Amino acid sequence: MKIALLPNLTRSCALEVTQAVCECLSTLQVPFYFPNDLQNVLPQNYGFLPPEQLLAQCDIVIAIGGDGSLIHAAKKAVAYKKPVLGINAGNLAFMAGIEKNELHLLKDLISGNYAIDPRMMLEVTCKSPQDSAPKSLGYCLNDVVVARGEQIKLIQLAVYADGKLVNNYYSDGIILSTPTGSTAYSLSAGGPVVDPKIESIILTPICTHSLFARSLIFESNSEICVEIPADGEDIYISCDGERSEQILPGSILTVKKANLYADFIRIKNDSFIDVLNSKLSQRRA
Repeated sequence: MKIALLPNLTRSCALEVTQAVCECLSTLQVPFYFPNDLQNVLPQNYGFLPPEQLLAQCDIVIAIGGDGSLIHAAKKAVAYKKPVLGINAGNLAFMAGIEKNELHLLKDLISGNYAIDPRMMLEVTCKSPQDSAPKSLGYCLNDVVVARGEQIKLIQLAVYADGKLVNNYYSDGIILSTPTGSTAYSLSAGGPVVDPKIESIILTPICTHSLFARSLIFESNSEICVEIPADGEDIYISCDGERSEQILPGSILTVKKANLYADFIRIKNDSFIDVLNSKLSQRRA
């Protein structure tokens, strides 16, 4: 077995956790490798490989950081069909398989004593008035956010599900999330928490100017279209909180279930409710 280590060293304790992971893997006599762009910040006796070679040759990916780091690593790993174990070196990290004080559980990873939790992803395309065909904007594990840019005024977005009008939302924007992403931005915007085993697409408006607009949950095979108004000059899209991209006026965004799944490694037997209570207990009002 070979392990690919993808740490987010911008986290305050990530370097310390990474070194502890390396010590555990060395004790277990398991070879591990880092992407070669980390050669200047990690000991030279570690193994380093180019990113493509790293993911192609290794059997398992270990991501070290917060949820954003785990999402970024999982989206890289999914292209190579490699499972990911998240180790929390951040704050909440809902998707982390183990915490930084549970590194002794790595022995179960090496012995194969773990389960795989497949997580649904979303595919996003955009058809602008200038395009002859829709262009891919990539895949999302957490959410797709369509929102206003620097302008102060609200924006109007017409949303359709399988060709039928859902609503004209007059708001700061909308969030389309997976069940995995239901505990992220969607939750902060008042959306429901959905067990990741229940495949679905969750629509949550952001600060909508309405007394009655609420989150909606669609079955996973729904195709959600968002129409950008012809005068929508300052509207942006962001996938999984990564780089925002401005959408041309008159464009149509389409969001649907992807044909890819991110495979997360689960070593502990905690249920979804166990994780939810553990992660959010300190934030209960």
